Amino acid sequence: MKEKNSRIETLKMLISSKELGSQEEVLKALQKEGFKLTQATLSRDLKQLKVAKAASMNGKYVYVLPNETMYKRVSSTQSAREMLATPGYVSLNFSGNMGVLKTRPGYASLIAYNIDNADIPQILGTIAGDDTIFITLKENTVREQVIEALANVVPGIEK
Repeated sequence: MKEKNSRIETLKMLISSKELGSQEEVLKALQKEGFKLTQATLSRDLKQLKVAKAASMNGKYVYVLPNETMYKRVSSTQSAREMLATPGYVSLNFSGNMGVLKTRPGYASLIAYNIDNADIPQILGTIAGDDTIFITLKENTVREQVIEALANVVPGIEK
């Protein structure tokens, strides 16, 4: 199971950082990261992540993660494993029942995905850009509780 989780995280990072337009391209990118899998396994992984195809800025159809159809990709010389090992968190600030979490370029979508899937009771939802996540908090939420909950999901946030 650890292998699958690692593969899924790598797949999310690859889709977020590269313009991959076919399963063959995705399989090759995963192979460069040390994962050997069949097209059928890749199809199941893509379905699990709810990956879709959307037009990129140059008109080419590429794979995107949910809520990321207008996602601005960053080119990186790091491998996906290196990117996953580097925390993307930069800062977190609040105003009223809103929070703004700043990330390194290209990390916001993945971090927002993880926040949304953590089912934190104080958070209504997130909206992610390239390096910024907008977080809406429930009314009368104690910020310290939100920070503590986020610290369990986002590497780099201190309780």
